[in-house]
Amino acid sequence: MTAAFPLILSGVQVRRQGKTVLGPVDLTLSANGTTIIVGPNGSGKTTLLRVMHGIERIRVGGVVWENDDPAKHAFVFQTPIMLRRTVAENLAYPLMLLKTPKDQIDLAVDHWLGRIGLDSSRGGQATRLSGGERQKLAIARALIRKPDVLFLDEPSANLDGHATREIEALLHEVANAGTRLVMATHDMGQARRLANDVVFLLNGRVHEYGLAEPLFSTPSTLELIAFLRGDIVS
Repeated sequence: MTAAFPLILSGVQVRRQGKTVLGPVDLTLSANGTTIIVGPNGSGKTTLLRVMHGIERIRVGGVVWENDDPAKHAFVFQTPIMLRRTVAENLAYPLMLLKTPKDQIDLAVDHWLGRIGLDSSRGGQATRLSGGERQKLAIARALIRKPDVLFLDEPSANLDGHATREIEALLHEVANAGTRLVMATHDMGQARRLANDVVFLLNGRVHEYGLAEPLFSTPSTLELIAFLRGDIVS
């Protein structure tokens, strides 16, 4: 459990080029578990993640953390950006920015390379990794500085089943160890496997929010029923 939560969004609104792309959103996330954000393309999932992480400008409203320390947040993007350095150097980079002693960096890098199965690739160029390997490296690079909260935007989009399973196993592991996960996904199977609670966004607003099991089994609105059925919802 992280002391950063609860996280409270009050009347949050984001506008771009005169158009409201998110909000108003009122939402409170508790301290435990994995929150999965689902909804049609263009519903505002990425924008909501960016608002929570503090990298999206909001027009109206506010975001309040119980204990707001930006250094305790980390964000993994859908398409990870690899530095033109070795795999080990990519992993070490966040700790180098924090001026962590070299012996501690080396221990952490060794630990995470083993954990994500890339120890044999430590000296290779990160830009040459497969999509799944890059995403695992991006997640490990975010986790190496021990954040309280990890935001993930479609971390297994366009990956095959094997890579997706590996990423989900890693996320299960870190969530069970106490890292708070907030993640957007288009994969409803993945949402069911990982979620403790679910936010369903539609047209930039929270249409339903609740614990995963009852929300998936007995949705309250026709729109969520249709979305879970695979229909086009707008």
